[in-house]
Formats: sequence, C-alpha cells, structure tokens
Amino acid sequence: MKTKHFTILHSNDMHGDFLAEVKGKEGKLIGGLALLSGYINKVRQEEENVLYVISGDMVQGSLIDSEYRGISTIEIMNYLAPDVVALGNHEFDYGLPHLLFLEKMANFPIVNANLYINKYNKRLMQPYIILNKAGFDILFTGVITEKVMDSIKRDELISSFVTLEEASREVGRIVNAYKNDDIDLTILLTHIGFDSDVELANLLKPEWGVDLIIGGHSHTVMEKPAEVNNILIAQAGVGSDQIGRFDIVVDDETNSIIEYKWQLIPIDETLAEPDVKLQEYINSFQETIDRKYNTLVCKFAQKLTHPQREVETSLGNLVADAFAEVAECDVMLVGSGSIRVKEMGPLVTLNDLLTCFPFDDNLTRYTITGAKLKKIFSYIMRLENRNSEGECYQVNGKVRATYSDGEHKLVSLVIDGNSVVDSGLYRICLPGFHATNAASYLDISEEELLESGETRVVSTSTKEVLEEYLRNHQNVHRSVEGRLKYL
Repeated sequence: MKTKHFTILHSNDMHGDFLAEVKGKEGKLIGGLALLSGYINKVRQEEENVLYVISGDMVQGSLIDSEYRGISTIEIMNYLAPDVVALGNHEFDYGLPHLLFLEKMANFPIVNANLYINKYNKRLMQPYIILNKAGFDILFTGVITEKVMDSIKRDELISSFVTLEEASREVGRIVNAYKNDDIDLTILLTHIGFDSDVELANLLKPEWGVDLIIGGHSHTVMEKPAEVNNILIAQAGVGSDQIGRFDIVVDDETNSIIEYKWQLIPIDETLAEPDVKLQEYINSFQETIDRKYNTLVCKFAQKLTHPQREVETSLGNLVADAFAEVAECDVMLVGSGSIRVKEMGPLVTLNDLLTCFPFDDNLTRYTITGAKLKKIFSYIMRLENRNSEGECYQVNGKVRATYSDGEHKLVSLVIDGNSVVDSGLYRICLPGFHATNAASYLDISEEELLESGETRVVSTSTKEVLEEYLRNHQNVHRSVEGRLKYL
C-alpha cells in the first residue's frame, strides 16, 4: 500500500479582509493577510505536501478592493500564491468583462464547471485542474451558486447550470472525462452555501470518487467537517481571522482518504510571524485610501450596528430611512447584504461609509397594489428565507410588518399607522439590482412592478444619496423599533 500525507489549507469569503485588528482583552492582533500569509508560509516550510485553496469571494468588502475594482485584491492574492481558487458570486460585482481581466492577472488557476457561454456551449472558465503533488494526482473542479446569475442577468450570452441536480451532473461530466486510475484525490471547491453542499454531496455518485467538498458563501463556522455520502464537507467562516486545515493520508491504491484531521485555526500574532513584504504592499494601497477618504462625514449620536442580515438592525434602519427620504415612498426595501459592516460610528469618515456600503446602484420608485405589497412581505419574511442564503431586507420607518413563523403567514402590514388595503396603491422603492431580480427575491415580476405605469428613477447613485443624507443629519439616532416582527 502506497500512502502519502497532505496538508490542505483553505479559505473562503475573504471579502477584502486585508488588515489585522486588535481584539480581546489581551489586545492581540487578529487576522489580516500578513498574519495569514505568515502562517501559510510557516506550514509550507514545516510540511512536505501543502496545498492552499480559496472557495470564492476574494473581492468586495473593503475600500482597498472597491477603489481598485478588485485589481488590488488579485495582486495581493498573488502574494499568497494559492494553488487553486474557485469563483464566488462577488467576483462578478465589477462586471463579467472585468472578471475576465482579473482572471488574466491572477498567477493561480481559477476553476469553474457550471458557467457557460450559451451560443457555443462552452464553459466560461477553466473547468478543472489536475495538480501533481509528491507523485499523486489531485483533481480540482468548482461550482458556483445561482446568485452569480443575479449579477450578470442582463448578459444573455451567459448562463449557468444553477440547480444542484444540474451542478452535480457537471461535476459528473468532469470526473467521467478526466478521472482515471491515476487520479488519487478529487476535491470540489464550491460557493453555494453549506446546506447546498450537503444536498450536492447526496447527489454525487460514489463512483465519481469526490473525496472533499471545500465550500463557501454561507460563512459557516464549523467545529468539525460534515460527512455526507462518504464525502467530507468543510468551510472556514468568513474573512481572514481563521483558516481551515486538513491533514489527510491518501491511499494510492484505493484513491481515497484513509485518515484525516481537520482544524479551524484562529489567525493571530502568536501563530506565526507576519509576512512583512505583504504587509508593506498592503500598506501602499492603504496609504492611498487614507489620504483620499479619511475625511469626516458626520457623527452619530451613538454607535449603530448591523450584527445579522436576517433581522431589523439600527444601521439598516438608518440606511433605509435615508433612501426613503429622497424617494418619497411608502416602502423602501434595502438588501441587508449590501450593508457590509457589523457596526459604524459614532464618528463616520468617508472611508467608513464606503466600506459599509460599497455597492452603487440606482433607486427606482414603483406604484403597486396593497395585495402585491403583502405578497412581497409574505415572501421576504418567511422563515425559509431567513438563512445564510436568503435575500433579506431592511425597511424604512413607516413600515410595521408582523409575520408568524408558526402559521407561516404575514399577520399584519401597516404603513404610516394604517393597515395596508388590498385595493389601495402604495409607492415602493427598490435598488436596481433588486428590481432586476424581483421575481426571485420578492416573488413579484418586473412586469407587475410596472403595471401602474407610475414609475420613476429617483436617483442614479445610492452612494451619493447616503453620503449627502449623513452630511445633513448630524448626531442622528436610530434603534431597533419593531419595523419587522417575527412571532
């Protein structure tokens, strides 16, 4: 029996989390790519056969990333030198042509099996790669969530096999074509969320020989890998504060893992020396950002928070109220995921603001019936939507909505103190991204939004609206006040 030990380090959903932070009573430095790189370098020196992989969403989440439209992120990732990377949905935030440019910049392979160019039935990205390590062949392929299609919906040339059944068949096509007796280990890098990883694992045929699913998208923190259909599933939370580590023993005869240990390792200054060269490189970007954006916008009366995207938050209430004021609407829906920080204030710089709300979009106001409005709230507030993969919303101060989880229904919807009437007409404002994806996010079609004919683009820039609102509302206060209630 010929066996070999491998160490597989893995990250996901790093979201431009480049800088270390001081945390805890001891004031230790936590996370940041310099410390992360230091640990990866240390493991590469200590262990013989090391692979480092990333399961999507390297970009979006920091001002360094958004200012340079991901170019800075790819340059920094080249320092980390991952062996393989899979696409996440946020890799598409700057547009498909720009993603293809970023891919050419990368000194590492980016794999994806389920994005296609329709007309030619050709995959958009490199579908797989086989790496030889210590005489063992390891096959990697990647699968992405249907969320990617929300970002490129207007590009009719591109499609994705987005159901799990279809994604599983794409994995099957890869391994059927390229997995042979020489392939000793098969690893699937996914960006579909942990629950979907479990479903996908159940759909994969044992003879395809997938050994590991290393996932992302749901930001799941795990105590140990799940084991489903003889496939190990792991994920490493979000950001750079931790890294996943598999130590496995692979049997060359059976092409299988016969022994493994997995750890979720906190990244701090006690773990390894920081990568000084990488820190200097990151600082060169940060200095430019600081010079440009360290101007004070406003001061809040107190710190505002956004700890969970599935519930009403004080910071979410402020953003929704700011947009509602300019839109002069009855209902403002703001995607909770567009607010990218857990807290902000009391002092708010332009850097803070753009880190909190990095996405820019238009705002469009529609007039719809009360019946349609109830349908929307019934859909977005349902229990099944309030998970790591659902699209949740923050709402403006006029709204009071109550949903019963036990009865699975909307109990009441009140606008400005009055119960919503089915036949009444109400003005609802949406960012363009959510209007484009209204059918899947709100259970209402674009055609239904446009039915009344009373539609108006009220702003072409959400960023500018939010900045101007804050500059003109000093010492603003917000709290969680029961705009969205769940029984």
